[in-house]
Amino acid sequence: MTQSMGRSLDAVAINAGVGVHGEFAESDLNAQLNLINLNVVSPVHLTRRIMGDMLARREGKILFTSSIAATMPGPFEATYNASKAFLKSFAEAIREEVKDSGVTVTTLMPGATETNFFRRAGSADDTKIGQSEKDDPAEVAKDGFEALMDGKDHVVAGSFMNKVQATMAHVLPDPVGAKMHRKQTEPGSADK
Repeated sequence: MTQSMGRSLDAVAINAGVGVHGEFAESDLNAQLNLINLNVVSPVHLTRRIMGDMLARREGKILFTSSIAATMPGPFEATYNASKAFLKSFAEAIREEVKDSGVTVTTLMPGATETNFFRRAGSADDTKIGQSEKDDPAEVAKDGFEALMDGKDHVVAGSFMNKVQATMAHVLPDPVGAKMHRKQTEPGSADK
């Protein structure tokens, strides 16, 4: 890739992602499969293409954008949360594989961020999460960049509540986490 241009890749941010909102059984299957291709297949493909050169040079930094959604089941966003859980697990696994190589792998885990994500996913208007106050994307990016440069394992970016939510997700049983998530993402929850 970059080697053909005579350049090496020192750092990469793998930050593609889309969401599909609504009941899984009633959703567009092609939209769900496109989500999996973008959120799961593309990062695996890109990482495989760049990692060999980084390992050969014994230096490089990879930043994956996952989400605090990776820490909990996501009713009405089932495929999205699962894709972010895959990405978090994938990043942790390859980080361990390359730990003594000079290559670092960092996972950025933001919460709801002020982007077009919720509008594109179809959850902006009628859900609590879609109507909630969101984190500043510049602050989230800064948190991710600093963690990447420091070679950290991961960073829960944005508000203090994101950190609380991610911590609670590790303590609570999945059924409880799913129930809590549902209150934020259920269609019509903005009015409740």
